[in-house]
Amino acid sequence: MQPLAGIRVLSVTVYLAGPFAAMNLARLGAEVIKIEIPGRGDPVRGNGPFAGPEGTHPRSNSNDDLSTRFLKRTQGVKSVTLDLKHPQGKDLFLQLAQKSDVVLENLAPGSLRRAGLGYEAVAAVNPAIVYASISGYGQTGPYKDKPAHDPQIQGMSGLMDINGDADGPPVKVGFYIGDLVTPMFACYSILAALREKDRTGQGQYLDVSMMDTLVSLMFMENLEESIEAGLPLRTGNISRSGPTGLYAAIGGDISITVTSDDQWRRMSNALQSPELLQDPRFDTYVSRTDNVEAARQEIQNRIGLMTIEAALERLESHDVPCAPVRTAEQVMNDPHFWERGSLAPMRHSAMPEPVAGAIAAGFPVRFSGGELPPLPGAPTLGMHNNEILSGILGLTSTQLAELSTQGVI
Repeated sequence: MQPLAGIRVLSVTVYLAGPFAAMNLARLGAEVIKIEIPGRGDPVRGNGPFAGPEGTHPRSNSNDDLSTRFLKRTQGVKSVTLDLKHPQGKDLFLQLAQKSDVVLENLAPGSLRRAGLGYEAVAAVNPAIVYASISGYGQTGPYKDKPAHDPQIQGMSGLMDINGDADGPPVKVGFYIGDLVTPMFACYSILAALREKDRTGQGQYLDVSMMDTLVSLMFMENLEESIEAGLPLRTGNISRSGPTGLYAAIGGDISITVTSDDQWRRMSNALQSPELLQDPRFDTYVSRTDNVEAARQEIQNRIGLMTIEAALERLESHDVPCAPVRTAEQVMNDPHFWERGSLAPMRHSAMPEPVAGAIAAGFPVRFSGGELPPLPGAPTLGMHNNEILSGILGLTSTQLAELSTQGVI
């Protein structure tokens, strides 16, 4: 099951957002060629800890040791070293682009254009190319030249301002949400552009912005209404829409959703508290929202007397949406995710077996047409130079040796 078999992607990507997009295209069967700087590669290659045939270490002990961060982000990708500042390197890149379907990059805005390898230059040799650029603030606008990684984007987008407790400081999301959600938008936009190319024969340029992505997600909620009403946007683990939120039981916390009248009735019955159904403060969604703190306190008074196991059993038996708050370690060891493939063993190109005890992100969608095949392990630097430059461009071993001596590859 390889839906993107036959699609070739040139990936000039570093750090997380671009490599994550490239890896997801590889998961779907595309041939992804990662272009890296000779002798250096993606900067993440230097970030420990490192894993190799002799185990995991805080520092790299051999050329076969790869950063675990790099391993997680480049499963199934091929590595080719190419100096894009060298005239021959540029020429080889354009030759590869001529035989590719997609160019994906997440360098500083304008970097490849200034090197003579922007969309216009590539489209001149391949009008059908789909060229996608991922950046912090986009390729246009007043912020386009500002350097940015995920923490800055979370701050500039307003996401940090709505995250955290009402009386506390702004808080960033606990994982790189901008770096990971933006590539998803990039991937399905690339697929849409490829579909358009199938119909018209023409490629196009995709300008994908991390900040635009986070803002578009935030304002799917009615934030503007809360701002106009003067309500605090930072609500922590609770919700203004009824007493939905986090509740402390004996032995752990439970997340409960109670938005509809039916859910309120079921929760009141689960807690054996019919008096809550008679209380006029809680008889409708609007009244519960107006009296949300009182409603929350009533629930907490009851949940707080119960063990987490007993509370979950009662709530689940009455079909109240609820779940325990689990640790990352508990999730990591849950067979549910391994069975479904959303967690997978991390693989290394120099090792026949997965890296012991290391986890990579799997693919969270199941296809009825068949299983997606396991991805090859992440590549060592320049591992696929011969395969790609000889197999696709027809370079001889003598030419490859000369290019290596000159520092082009």
